[in-house]
Amino acid sequence: MKKIIYLLAIIPVLFFASCNKYLDILPKGKKIPQTYADFEALLRDEATVHQVPIPQAIILPNDRFVSPSNLNYYKLWDINYNWKEQEDRKIYNNSDESTYYYAYSSISVCNLILEHGPAMTETTLQQRDQLMATAKVLRAISYFTLANYYAADYDPKTAGQLLSVPWIESADIGAPSKQVTIAEIYDYMIKDIKDALPNLPTTGLTILHPGKGAAYALLARIYLQMDNYPVALENSEKALGYNDKLYDWTAYYNANKSQIEEPANYALKKTPMDFAYVENYYFRHGQSPNYTATELSLQVERAAGFEKGDSKFASRWKLRTVVPNTYYTSTMTGFYNTQGLTTVEVYLIAAECQARQGNIQKAMDLVNKVRKTRILPANYSDLTAQNATDAIKKIQRLKQNELIHSITPFADYKRLNKESAFATTLSKTIDGKTVQLSPTSHLWIMPFPLGATENPGNGSIKQNVEK
Repeated sequence: MKKIIYLLAIIPVLFFASCNKYLDILPKGKKIPQTYADFEALLRDEATVHQVPIPQAIILPNDRFVSPSNLNYYKLWDINYNWKEQEDRKIYNNSDESTYYYAYSSISVCNLILEHGPAMTETTLQQRDQLMATAKVLRAISYFTLANYYAADYDPKTAGQLLSVPWIESADIGAPSKQVTIAEIYDYMIKDIKDALPNLPTTGLTILHPGKGAAYALLARIYLQMDNYPVALENSEKALGYNDKLYDWTAYYNANKSQIEEPANYALKKTPMDFAYVENYYFRHGQSPNYTATELSLQVERAAGFEKGDSKFASRWKLRTVVPNTYYTSTMTGFYNTQGLTTVEVYLIAAECQARQGNIQKAMDLVNKVRKTRILPANYSDLTAQNATDAIKKIQRLKQNELIHSITPFADYKRLNKESAFATTLSKTIDGKTVQLSPTSHLWIMPFPLGATENPGNGSIKQNVEK
Protein backbone atom coordinates (compact mmCIF):
# COMPACT_ATOMS: atom_id res chain seq x y z
CA MET A 1 0.00 0.00 0.00
CA LYS A 2 1.33 3.44 -0.89
CA LYS A 3 2.21 5.63 2.03
CA ILE A 4 0.40 8.93 2.39
CA ILE A 5 3.69 10.79 2.75
CA TYR A 6 4.78 9.49 -0.64
CA LEU A 7 1.51 10.68 -2.12
CA LEU A 8 2.01 14.10 -0.61
CA ALA A 9 5.47 14.28 -2.09
CA ILE A 10 4.39 13.39 -5.63
CA ILE A 11 1.07 15.24 -5.75
CA PRO A 12 2.72 18.49 -6.91
CA VAL A 13 4.33 16.60 -9.79
CA LEU A 14 1.00 15.00 -10.71
CA PHE A 15 -0.83 18.32 -10.70
CA PHE A 16 1.86 20.55 -12.16
CA ALA A 17 4.04 19.07 -14.88
CA SER A 18 6.16 22.22 -15.04
CA CYS A 19 6.78 22.41 -11.30
CA ASN A 20 10.05 23.55 -9.80
CA LYS A 21 12.77 20.89 -10.16
CA TYR A 22 13.27 20.82 -6.39
CA LEU A 23 9.95 19.05 -5.97
CA ASP A 24 11.51 15.91 -7.37
CA ILE A 25 13.75 15.48 -4.31
CA LEU A 26 11.16 15.21 -1.57
CA PRO A 27 10.96 11.41 -1.15
CA LYS A 28 13.45 9.89 1.26
CA GLY A 29 16.31 8.20 -0.52
CA LYS A 30 16.60 10.98 -3.08
CA LYS A 31 18.93 13.95 -2.86
CA ILE A 32 17.98 16.24 0.00
CA PRO A 33 18.44 19.99 -0.56
CA GLN A 34 21.62 21.23 1.05
CA THR A 35 22.03 24.97 0.70
CA TYR A 36 19.92 27.88 1.82
CA ALA A 37 19.17 28.57 -1.84
CA ASP A 38 17.89 24.98 -2.27
CA PHE A 39 15.56 25.21 0.71
CA GLU A 40 14.36 28.72 -0.08
CA ALA A 41 13.51 27.67 -3.64
CA LEU A 42 11.33 24.89 -2.22
CA LEU A 43 9.45 27.31 -0.02
CA ARG A 44 8.96 29.84 -2.81
CA ASP A 45 7.10 27.43 -5.10
CA GLU A 46 3.64 28.97 -5.45
CA ALA A 47 1.76 26.01 -6.90
CA THR A 48 2.90 23.62 -4.18
CA VAL A 49 3.24 25.69 -1.02
CA HIS A 50 1.05 28.74 -1.55
CA GLN A 51 -2.16 27.40 -3.08
CA VAL A 52 -5.06 25.65 -1.36
CA PRO A 53 -8.38 25.48 -3.25
CA ILE A 54 -11.50 25.04 -1.09
CA PRO A 55 -14.25 24.41 -3.68
CA GLN A 56 -16.90 22.84 -1.44
CA ALA A 57 -16.52 25.48 1.28
CA ILE A 58 -17.49 28.04 -1.36
CA ILE A 59 -20.19 25.95 -3.00
CA LEU A 60 -22.03 24.93 0.18
CA PRO A 61 -23.03 28.45 1.33
CA ASN A 62 -23.77 29.32 -2.32
CA ASP A 63 -20.99 31.91 -2.45
CA ARG A 64 -20.49 31.26 -6.16
CA PHE A 65 -22.63 30.63 -9.20
CA VAL A 66 -22.37 27.07 -10.52
CA SER A 67 -23.86 26.35 -13.92
CA PRO A 68 -26.43 23.56 -14.34
CA SER A 69 -24.01 21.74 -16.62
CA ASN A 70 -21.36 21.61 -13.88
CA LEU A 71 -23.94 20.52 -11.33
CA ASN A 72 -24.98 17.70 -13.64
CA TYR A 73 -21.37 16.65 -14.21
CA TYR A 74 -20.06 16.93 -10.64
CA LYS A 75 -22.40 15.03 -8.35
CA LEU A 76 -20.66 16.23 -5.19
CA TRP A 77 -21.06 19.85 -6.29
CA ASP A 78 -24.76 19.25 -6.84
CA ILE A 79 -25.19 17.71 -3.37
CA ASN A 80 -23.53 20.61 -1.59
CA TYR A 81 -24.92 23.38 -3.82
CA ASN A 82 -28.49 22.13 -3.49
CA TRP A 83 -28.17 20.88 0.11
CA LYS A 84 -29.16 17.28 -0.59
CA GLU A 85 -28.65 15.96 2.91
CA GLN A 86 -29.90 12.47 2.13
CA GLU A 87 -27.02 11.79 -0.29
CA ASP A 88 -23.77 10.10 0.78
CA ARG A 89 -21.03 12.52 -0.23
CA LYS A 90 -18.27 10.00 0.51
CA ILE A 91 -19.23 8.05 -2.61
CA TYR A 92 -18.56 11.04 -4.86
CA ASN A 93 -15.63 12.55 -3.01
CA ASN A 94 -13.09 11.65 -5.69
CA SER A 95 -14.17 14.95 -7.30
CA ASP A 96 -12.97 16.90 -4.25
CA GLU A 97 -9.47 15.79 -3.35
CA SER A 98 -7.70 19.06 -4.08
CA THR A 99 -8.10 20.69 -0.67
CA TYR A 100 -6.63 17.69 1.13
CA TYR A 101 -3.67 17.06 -1.15
CA TYR A 102 -2.72 20.68 -1.84
CA ALA A 103 -2.72 21.48 1.88
CA TYR A 104 -0.69 18.40 2.79
CA SER A 105 1.70 19.07 -0.09
CA SER A 106 2.40 22.48 1.44
CA ILE A 107 2.79 20.87 4.87
CA SER A 108 5.16 18.26 3.42
CA VAL A 109 7.49 20.92 2.02
CA CYS A 110 7.44 22.75 5.36
CA ASN A 111 8.20 19.49 7.16
CA LEU A 112 11.16 18.85 4.88
CA ILE A 113 12.59 22.28 5.64
CA LEU A 114 12.08 21.90 9.38
CA GLU A 115 13.58 18.39 9.45
CA HIS A 116 16.67 19.10 7.39
CA GLY A 117 16.98 22.87 7.74
CA PRO A 118 19.31 22.78 10.77
CA ALA A 119 22.00 21.25 8.54
CA MET A 120 21.59 23.67 5.61
CA THR A 121 24.79 25.12 4.20
CA GLU A 122 25.82 28.41 2.59
CA THR A 123 23.68 30.39 4.99
CA THR A 124 23.86 32.61 8.01
CA LEU A 125 22.19 31.51 11.24
CA GLN A 126 19.70 34.34 10.83
CA GLN A 127 18.74 33.23 7.31
CA ARG A 128 18.34 29.64 8.44
CA ASP A 129 16.26 30.51 11.48
CA GLN A 130 14.03 32.90 9.51
CA LEU A 131 13.35 30.33 6.81
CA MET A 132 12.48 27.64 9.34
CA ALA A 133 10.23 30.08 11.23
CA THR A 134 8.49 30.92 7.94
CA ALA A 135 7.86 27.21 7.34
CA LYS A 136 6.19 26.89 10.74
CA VAL A 137 3.73 29.69 9.99
CA LEU A 138 2.94 28.24 6.58
CA ARG A 139 2.38 24.82 8.10
CA ALA A 140 -0.01 26.34 10.64
CA ILE A 141 -2.14 28.14 8.05
CA SER A 142 -2.46 24.91 6.04
CA TYR A 143 -3.61 23.04 9.14
CA PHE A 144 -6.15 25.79 9.87
CA THR A 145 -7.72 25.27 6.45
CA LEU A 146 -7.76 21.49 6.84
CA ALA A 147 -9.19 21.59 10.36
CA ASN A 148 -12.04 23.88 9.38
CA TYR A 149 -12.82 22.02 6.15
CA TYR A 150 -12.83 18.44 7.42
CA ALA A 151 -13.78 18.71 11.09
CA ALA A 152 -16.28 20.30 13.43
CA ASP A 153 -15.72 23.82 14.69
CA TYR A 154 -13.66 24.33 17.83
CA ASP A 155 -15.91 24.06 20.88
CA PRO A 156 -14.21 23.92 24.31
CA LYS A 157 -16.81 21.37 25.44
CA THR A 158 -16.00 18.87 22.67
CA ALA A 159 -12.62 19.86 21.23
CA GLY A 160 -10.76 17.37 23.40
CA GLN A 161 -12.91 14.46 22.22
CA LEU A 162 -13.80 15.06 18.57
CA LEU A 163 -11.26 14.14 15.91
CA SER A 164 -9.78 16.64 13.49
CA VAL A 165 -7.26 15.87 10.73
CA PRO A 166 -4.08 13.76 10.43
CA TRP A 167 -1.05 15.33 12.07
CA ILE A 168 2.11 14.73 10.05
CA GLU A 169 5.46 16.23 11.06
CA SER A 170 7.79 14.50 8.59
CA ALA A 171 8.22 14.43 4.81
CA ASP A 172 9.73 10.91 4.88
CA ILE A 173 8.11 7.96 3.19
CA GLY A 174 6.52 5.82 5.87
CA ALA A 175 6.53 8.55 8.49
CA PRO A 176 3.76 8.03 11.04
CA SER A 177 0.59 10.07 10.99
CA LYS A 178 -1.99 10.43 13.73
CA GLN A 179 -5.49 11.81 13.49
CA VAL A 180 -5.52 14.14 16.46
CA THR A 181 -8.36 15.88 18.27
CA ILE A 182 -9.57 19.36 17.43
CA ALA A 183 -7.94 20.69 20.61
CA GLU A 184 -4.62 19.07 19.73
CA ILE A 185 -4.47 20.52 16.21
CA TYR A 186 -5.32 24.01 17.50
CA ASP A 187 -2.68 23.74 20.21
CA TYR A 188 -0.19 22.61 17.57
CA MET A 189 -0.95 25.56 15.27
CA ILE A 190 -0.56 28.04 18.11
CA LYS A 191 2.70 26.47 19.27
CA ASP A 192 4.14 26.56 15.73
CA ILE A 193 3.37 30.26 15.37
CA LYS A 194 4.61 31.22 18.83
CA ASP A 195 7.79 29.23 18.30
CA ALA A 196 8.29 31.00 14.97
CA LEU A 197 7.68 34.58 16.11
CA PRO A 198 11.10 35.32 17.71
CA ASN A 199 12.87 34.44 14.46
CA LEU A 200 10.44 36.00 11.99
CA PRO A 201 11.50 39.26 10.33
CA THR A 202 9.30 42.32 10.56
CA THR A 203 8.67 41.95 6.84
CA GLY A 204 9.02 38.64 5.04
CA LEU A 205 11.58 38.06 2.31
CA THR A 206 8.71 38.26 -0.20
CA ILE A 207 4.94 38.42 0.14
CA LEU A 208 5.07 34.60 0.06
CA HIS A 209 7.14 34.66 3.26
CA PRO A 210 5.04 35.57 6.32
CA GLY A 211 6.58 38.14 8.63
CA LYS A 212 5.58 39.05 12.17
CA GLY A 213 2.42 40.84 11.06
CA ALA A 214 1.20 37.73 9.26
CA ALA A 215 1.94 35.56 12.28
CA TYR A 216 -0.07 37.80 14.60
CA ALA A 217 -2.89 37.97 12.03
CA LEU A 218 -3.02 34.18 11.91
CA LEU A 219 -3.04 33.94 15.70
CA ALA A 220 -5.92 36.43 15.78
CA ARG A 221 -7.84 34.26 13.31
CA ILE A 222 -7.18 31.08 15.30
CA TYR A 223 -8.09 32.56 18.68
CA LEU A 224 -11.28 34.05 17.23
CA GLN A 225 -12.21 30.58 15.97
CA MET A 226 -11.68 29.34 19.54
CA ASP A 227 -13.96 32.11 20.90
CA ASN A 228 -11.01 33.52 22.85
CA TYR A 229 -11.88 37.15 22.16
CA PRO A 230 -9.42 38.95 24.48
CA VAL A 231 -6.41 37.10 23.02
CA ALA A 232 -7.74 37.41 19.46
CA LEU A 233 -8.06 41.17 19.99
CA GLU A 234 -4.56 41.38 21.43
CA ASN A 235 -3.08 39.64 18.40
CA SER A 236 -5.16 41.62 15.91
CA GLU A 237 -3.86 44.86 17.39
CA LYS A 238 -0.29 43.56 17.17
CA ALA A 239 -0.84 42.65 13.52
CA LEU A 240 -2.24 46.09 12.73
CA GLY A 241 0.86 47.54 14.34
CA TYR A 242 2.85 46.05 11.44
CA ASN A 243 0.38 46.89 8.68
CA ASP A 244 -2.91 48.75 9.02
CA LYS A 245 -3.33 49.92 5.41
CA LEU A 246 -6.63 49.66 3.57
CA TYR A 247 -6.95 49.89 -0.21
CA ASP A 248 -9.15 52.75 -1.42
CA TRP A 249 -11.68 51.01 -3.63
CA THR A 250 -13.70 54.19 -4.08
CA ALA A 251 -10.68 55.78 -5.78
CA TYR A 252 -10.24 52.70 -7.95
CA TYR A 253 -13.91 52.86 -8.92
CA ASN A 254 -13.70 56.51 -9.88
CA ALA A 255 -10.55 55.90 -11.93
CA ASN A 256 -12.32 53.12 -13.87
CA LYS A 257 -15.86 54.45 -13.65
CA SER A 258 -16.71 54.57 -17.35
CA GLN A 259 -15.77 50.93 -17.93
CA ILE A 260 -17.37 49.72 -14.69
CA GLU A 261 -20.67 51.47 -15.36
CA GLU A 262 -20.95 50.46 -19.02
CA PRO A 263 -23.39 47.49 -18.83
CA ALA A 264 -22.16 45.49 -21.83
CA ASN A 265 -18.44 46.12 -21.31
CA TYR A 266 -16.96 42.88 -19.99
CA ALA A 267 -13.36 43.67 -20.81
CA LEU A 268 -11.12 42.34 -18.06
CA LYS A 269 -9.17 44.75 -15.87
CA LYS A 270 -6.00 43.85 -13.96
CA THR A 271 -6.90 43.16 -10.36
CA PRO A 272 -5.23 45.26 -7.66
CA MET A 273 -5.59 42.32 -5.23
CA ASP A 274 -2.30 40.83 -6.33
CA PHE A 275 1.13 40.48 -4.74
CA ALA A 276 1.45 44.26 -4.26
CA TYR A 277 -1.99 44.79 -2.66
CA VAL A 278 -1.44 47.10 0.32
CA GLU A 279 -3.71 44.99 2.55
CA ASN A 280 -1.51 41.89 2.24
CA TYR A 281 0.31 40.32 5.17
CA TYR A 282 0.83 37.05 3.33
CA PHE A 283 -0.28 35.97 -0.15
CA ARG A 284 -1.84 32.56 -0.86
CA HIS A 285 -3.65 31.49 -4.02
CA GLY A 286 -7.06 29.87 -4.00
CA GLN A 287 -8.20 28.15 -7.17
CA SER A 288 -5.31 28.81 -9.54
CA PRO A 289 -1.87 30.48 -9.59
CA ASN A 290 -2.58 31.56 -13.16
CA TYR A 291 -2.29 35.18 -14.19
CA THR A 292 -5.13 34.88 -16.70
CA ALA A 293 -7.55 33.59 -14.07
CA THR A 294 -10.78 35.42 -13.30
CA GLU A 295 -12.68 35.37 -10.03
CA LEU A 296 -15.55 32.97 -9.46
CA SER A 297 -18.97 34.15 -10.65
CA LEU A 298 -21.75 35.03 -8.18
CA GLN A 299 -25.42 34.14 -8.02
CA VAL A 300 -27.77 37.08 -8.43
CA GLU A 301 -29.17 36.35 -4.95
CA ARG A 302 -25.69 36.33 -3.41
CA ALA A 303 -24.72 39.57 -5.10
CA ALA A 304 -27.77 41.19 -3.49
CA GLY A 305 -26.09 40.65 -0.11
CA PHE A 306 -23.50 43.35 -0.83
CA GLU A 307 -24.15 46.84 0.47
CA LYS A 308 -25.49 49.44 -1.96
CA GLY A 309 -22.64 51.55 -3.26
CA ASP A 310 -19.98 48.91 -2.56
CA SER A 311 -17.29 50.01 -5.01
CA LYS A 312 -15.17 46.90 -4.37
CA PHE A 313 -18.06 44.68 -5.44
CA ALA A 314 -18.96 46.84 -8.45
CA SER A 315 -15.33 46.87 -9.58
CA ARG A 316 -15.08 43.06 -9.52
CA TRP A 317 -18.36 41.72 -10.91
CA LYS A 318 -20.97 42.71 -13.47
CA LEU A 319 -24.41 41.30 -14.25
CA ARG A 320 -24.44 39.11 -17.35
CA THR A 321 -26.86 36.81 -19.13
CA VAL A 322 -25.64 33.92 -21.21
CA VAL A 323 -28.86 32.10 -22.03
CA PRO A 324 -30.28 30.42 -20.05
CA ASN A 325 -28.22 31.71 -17.08
CA THR A 326 -28.02 35.14 -15.46
CA TYR A 327 -25.24 35.75 -12.96
CA TYR A 328 -22.53 38.21 -11.95
CA THR A 329 -19.37 37.56 -13.93
CA SER A 330 -15.83 38.52 -12.96
CA THR A 331 -14.42 41.63 -14.63
CA MET A 332 -10.87 41.20 -13.36
CA THR A 333 -7.90 39.04 -14.23
CA GLY A 334 -4.63 38.30 -12.49
CA PHE A 335 -3.55 36.87 -9.15
CA TYR A 336 -5.84 37.10 -6.10
CA ASN A 337 -4.89 36.80 -2.46
CA THR A 338 -7.85 34.54 -1.74
CA GLN A 339 -6.43 32.29 0.97
CA GLY A 340 -3.80 34.51 2.55
CA LEU A 341 -3.91 37.05 5.35
CA THR A 342 -5.01 40.67 4.96
CA THR A 343 -5.55 43.76 7.04
CA VAL A 344 -9.29 43.90 6.34
CA GLU A 345 -9.76 40.52 8.00
CA VAL A 346 -7.79 41.69 11.01
CA TYR A 347 -9.82 44.90 11.30
CA LEU A 348 -13.02 42.87 11.36
CA ILE A 349 -11.63 40.35 13.85
CA ALA A 350 -10.78 43.27 16.11
CA ALA A 351 -14.24 44.75 15.58
CA GLU A 352 -16.00 41.55 16.64
CA CYS A 353 -13.74 41.17 19.67
CA GLN A 354 -14.51 44.74 20.74
CA ALA A 355 -18.23 44.08 20.37
CA ARG A 356 -17.94 40.85 22.38
CA GLN A 357 -16.41 42.85 25.20
CA GLY A 358 -19.14 45.48 25.13
CA ASN A 359 -17.14 48.16 23.31
CA ILE A 360 -19.82 48.81 20.70
CA GLN A 361 -18.57 52.20 19.53
CA LYS A 362 -15.00 50.96 19.09
CA ALA A 363 -16.34 48.01 17.10
CA MET A 364 -18.37 50.21 14.78
CA ASP A 365 -15.50 52.67 14.37
CA LEU A 366 -13.42 49.82 12.96
CA VAL A 367 -16.27 48.74 10.69
CA ASN A 368 -16.75 52.25 9.38
CA LYS A 369 -13.02 52.70 8.82
CA VAL A 370 -13.20 49.78 6.39
CA ARG A 371 -16.47 50.93 4.82
CA LYS A 372 -15.12 54.39 4.04
CA THR A 373 -12.67 52.78 1.63
CA ARG A 374 -15.43 50.68 0.03
CA ILE A 375 -18.77 52.51 0.00
CA LEU A 376 -19.15 55.35 -2.48
CA PRO A 377 -19.68 58.75 -0.82
CA ALA A 378 -23.18 59.12 -2.31
CA ASN A 379 -24.23 55.94 -0.47
CA TYR A 380 -22.14 56.24 2.66
CA SER A 381 -23.30 56.92 6.18
CA ASP A 382 -21.81 55.59 9.39
CA LEU A 383 -23.24 52.31 10.63
CA THR A 384 -24.34 52.23 14.25
CA ALA A 385 -25.36 49.34 16.48
CA GLN A 386 -27.78 49.08 19.38
CA ASN A 387 -25.94 46.30 21.17
CA ALA A 388 -23.28 43.63 20.74
CA THR A 389 -25.58 41.27 18.84
CA ASP A 390 -26.55 43.98 16.37
CA ALA A 391 -22.91 44.99 15.94
CA ILE A 392 -21.69 41.43 15.29
CA LYS A 393 -24.39 40.84 12.70
CA LYS A 394 -23.30 43.97 10.84
CA ILE A 395 -19.64 43.02 11.17
CA GLN A 396 -20.41 39.58 9.77
CA ARG A 397 -22.25 40.92 6.74
CA LEU A 398 -19.24 43.01 5.85
CA LYS A 399 -16.79 40.21 6.62
CA GLN A 400 -18.68 37.62 4.55
CA ASN A 401 -18.55 40.00 1.59
CA GLU A 402 -14.97 41.18 2.05
CA LEU A 403 -13.52 37.68 2.38
CA ILE A 404 -15.81 35.84 -0.02
CA HIS A 405 -14.17 32.75 -1.58
CA SER A 406 -11.69 32.39 1.27
CA ILE A 407 -11.88 29.81 4.06
CA THR A 408 -12.95 32.52 6.52
CA PRO A 409 -16.69 32.85 5.69
CA PHE A 410 -17.10 29.06 5.87
CA ALA A 411 -15.22 28.92 9.19
CA ASP A 412 -17.27 31.84 10.53
CA TYR A 413 -20.56 30.15 9.61
CA LYS A 414 -19.50 27.08 11.57
CA ARG A 415 -18.25 29.16 14.51
CA LEU A 416 -21.34 31.33 14.77
CA ASN A 417 -23.79 28.51 14.12
CA LYS A 418 -23.07 27.37 17.69
CA GLU A 419 -24.78 30.50 19.05
CA SER A 420 -28.53 30.90 18.79
CA ALA A 421 -28.21 34.67 18.29
CA PHE A 422 -26.10 34.20 15.16
CA ALA A 423 -26.98 30.75 13.82
CA THR A 424 -27.96 31.04 10.16
CA THR A 425 -30.46 28.95 8.24
CA LEU A 426 -29.70 29.42 4.55
CA SER A 427 -32.67 29.29 2.20
CA LYS A 428 -33.31 29.39 -1.55
CA THR A 429 -35.90 28.37 -4.12
CA ILE A 430 -35.20 25.62 -6.64
CA ASP A 431 -37.86 24.86 -9.28
CA GLY A 432 -40.49 26.55 -7.15
CA LYS A 433 -39.58 24.63 -4.01
CA THR A 434 -37.88 26.18 -0.98
CA VAL A 435 -34.84 24.30 0.32
CA GLN A 436 -32.87 25.10 3.45
CA LEU A 437 -29.49 24.44 5.02
CA SER A 438 -29.73 24.38 8.80
CA PRO A 439 -26.92 25.53 11.10
CA THR A 440 -26.73 22.01 12.52
CA SER A 441 -26.54 20.23 9.16
CA HIS A 442 -23.83 17.58 8.76
CA LEU A 443 -23.01 19.20 5.41
CA TRP A 444 -20.89 21.80 7.22
CA ILE A 445 -18.19 19.14 7.64
CA MET A 446 -16.58 17.89 4.43
CA PRO A 447 -15.76 14.16 4.24
CA PHE A 448 -12.14 13.16 3.70
CA PRO A 449 -11.44 12.11 0.09
CA LEU A 450 -11.45 8.44 -0.78
CA GLY A 451 -7.81 8.59 -1.75
CA ALA A 452 -6.92 9.46 1.84
CA THR A 453 -9.22 7.07 3.69
CA GLU A 454 -8.38 4.12 1.43
CA ASN A 455 -4.62 4.81 1.54
CA PRO A 456 -4.02 6.23 5.03
CA GLY A 457 -0.30 5.47 5.05
CA ASN A 458 1.39 4.82 8.37
CA GLY A 459 -1.66 5.74 10.39
CA SER A 460 -5.44 5.69 10.18
CA ILE A 461 -8.14 8.14 9.19
CA LYS A 462 -11.67 8.09 10.54
CA GLN A 463 -14.35 10.13 8.82
CA ASN A 464 -15.62 13.04 10.93
CA VAL A 465 -19.02 12.97 9.20
CA GLU A 466 -21.26 10.04 8.29
CA LYS A 467 -22.14 11.18 4.79
